[in-house]
Amino acid sequence: MKATRLTRAVALATLAALASTMAVAQPSKLGQREYRNSCAVCHGESGKGDGSYAQLLGGRLPDLTMLSRNNGGVFPVTRVYETIDGTNVVKGHGTKEMPIWGNRYRTQAAEYYMDVPYDERTFVSSRILALIEYLSTLQAK
Repeated sequence: MKATRLTRAVALATLAALASTMAVAQPSKLGQREYRNSCAVCHGESGKGDGSYAQLLGGRLPDLTMLSRNNGGVFPVTRVYETIDGTNVVKGHGTKEMPIWGNRYRTQAAEYYMDVPYDERTFVSSRILALIEYLSTLQAK
């Protein structure tokens, strides 16, 4: 009977390890959802800058699938992070004082955690990093 419990415990541990490995290997669903909800309307579903609002902003927008290629083959995490959080001002995203959506994560956190203590910086950073992770999966090979 003890051998059966040990076998089950080892099997469960192995399955848990495989599941966690698979979760790490798959792109973040949160990042993909955030991209589709916030970025695709301008940058396009594929990230090539051909979203439905691109014409309203004066034509074709930057091709987000070329970020790595345009940066010597390295995905520019810091530059992308600063563009998303509003540190690096991009004309189409609005001004630093009033970005079109740069403060949205902070507002969402305040609404969601209204009665619960939370760390705003952690909430905001995790959302931005999930989006960056997704953008890294769109890079041209």
